[in-house]
Amino acid sequence: MEKRLFDVGMALERIEQAVAPWPKAALFQLAEEGFSSVFEQLLACMISIRTYDEVTLPVSRALFARARTPAELLQLSWEELDGLIGASTFHERKAHQMLAIAKQVEEAHGGVLPGDRDVLLSFAGVGPKCANLVLGVACGTPVISVDIHVHRVTGRWGYVKAATPEKTLVALEQTLPQRHWIDINRLLVPFGKHICTGNRPKCSTCPVLDMCRQVGVTEHR
Repeated sequence: MEKRLFDVGMALERIEQAVAPWPKAALFQLAEEGFSSVFEQLLACMISIRTYDEVTLPVSRALFARARTPAELLQLSWEELDGLIGASTFHERKAHQMLAIAKQVEEAHGGVLPGDRDVLLSFAGVGPKCANLVLGVACGTPVISVDIHVHRVTGRWGYVKAATPEKTLVALEQTLPQRHWIDINRLLVPFGKHICTGNRPKCSTCPVLDMCRQVGVTEHR
């Protein structure tokens, strides 16, 4: 098949339709449910680290049923918080980090976490991917969050060429039109989970096959 020039806007429009039947990425789903503050999104993002969305969603909902603000979180003991997020990977460490963040927000920011990247990155346990995702979802800030799905899919398209998610972020910032910066994560997480999978991607039903260079694909469905 002769490939057409890659049009990322068209690709994302097609993917929007293709992923409609699938669950949304966890932080976008939680925002739709009303858990959209910077603090709530940060807690959910921390829970999601090394944890499947299928676990992140119920764990986050259980936590928010008890605590949605720094002040409310600080009413919980470490044991209580650890029990609430216990299904998440590295939950013991995350519980310590969450309580420390809540204390810092209370003391330094009057109990309201600002949508400031430098502030988010100053917290232990929060890296660039998490900070960008929180800012994009909670604040609508035009930033790109690159997880393994965004890294794999954009590389497979031949849209960018980068060895790591961190390098993919830099490449996308130079290449991807800013109007797509938030949507790239929202759309490519379900797309990467259900269609452009890590092993044997479903190329036969892919909505962007006519543009995709299929870089590195040796076997597909």
